[in-house]
Amino acid sequence: MPLKTHEIEEPTLNLTPMIDIVLLLVIFFMVGTQFTEDENEFEIRLPSVSEAQPLTALPDELVVNVSADGSISLAGKVKTYAELEADLRAAQQRYAEQAVVIRGDGEGPLQHAVTILEICNRAKIKIIRLAYRIEEQGA
Repeated sequence: MPLKTHEIEEPTLNLTPMIDIVLLLVIFFMVGTQFTEDENEFEIRLPSVSEAQPLTALPDELVVNVSADGSISLAGKVKTYAELEADLRAAQQRYAEQAVVIRGDGEGPLQHAVTILEICNRAKIKIIRLAYRIEEQGA
């Protein structure tokens, strides 16, 4: 009985698909750089300024602090609910995407924070965040 003596085929790596992908990427980036050169083609002298300022400065977030007894403050000044609503409406009219951060006392009733949320809703403030702190795992 004859024994089969086939040579064991070594595994091979077909590099053709990888080379195709690399060449396609090279072509893609070459075409992409052609588009950016078109913008610099025109001879335009840009105006110069001594100090560059952004056209519109984004306002900072308004921080509303709510203490455990229900007193509220905005920018370090104690406010009533009516004054807070007027200030938030004015801020929203100046900048439609005005953000508000509510910092409520963790020991105080939730009702105080919910009242501030309602005031923000009436003032048409859309970006509202509740401030919190993360407890340490070892404590």
